[in-house]
Amino acid sequence: MLHNLAHVELNAIDLAWDTVVRFSPYADVLDEGFFADFAHVADDESRHFSWCSQRLAELGFSYGDMPAHNLLWRECEKSSGNVAARLAAIPLVQEARGLDAGPRLVKKLIGFGDHKTSDIVARIAEEEVAHVAVGVFWFISVCNKMDRVPCTTFKDLLREYDVELKGPFNYLARDEAGIPREWYDTSSLDSQKKTEQLSEVHERLACIISMEQENSSLNGGPR
Repeated sequence: MLHNLAHVELNAIDLAWDTVVRFSPYADVLDEGFFADFAHVADDESRHFSWCSQRLAELGFSYGDMPAHNLLWRECEKSSGNVAARLAAIPLVQEARGLDAGPRLVKKLIGFGDHKTSDIVARIAEEEVAHVAVGVFWFISVCNKMDRVPCTTFKDLLREYDVELKGPFNYLARDEAGIPREWYDTSSLDSQKKTEQLSEVHERLACIISMEQENSSLNGGPR
């Protein structure tokens, strides 16, 4: 698990710098703050990778000793031509998954008795909230410049680029990062629809009761 986390953090460094360099031709549109924010993210991720590497060394291993997946870089390649797609796929999906998985990984490590590694994972998960928040901020900014609705655009991009959303979701961490629940959780939409439907029913009932009371008073009250 620690080696996998180190791999994710190393990919995150590359992803952040790729975002800075790949979309630098659009600096006049994106604003300098965009590039400064992702350079800062890359710096944080390099620190996270160092923590993981140091802990691996303490356990007698090095990064590269075990096989690793290519999922993150595949998402990077898919979104290489569209800054909105990159923000949707990486910070708002892949990094947001870290918010979901972090607390579960901490519990597992504590269960194994590895409190030192669990402390590292907890610190990384805490700092990842800000990285997701950066993604949310710039995604909304890009959508506004494109005159697009962020929620609809996010969902459209996930379908277009075949990016999968997976639960269970860490709602508290995602709320802290500023991701609206209706962007990623269909159950929240269902709940909202049910609430709206119930509200309509209540309004109709109130209207019917009011009309009956008026009719009753006009006819001299109940007989």
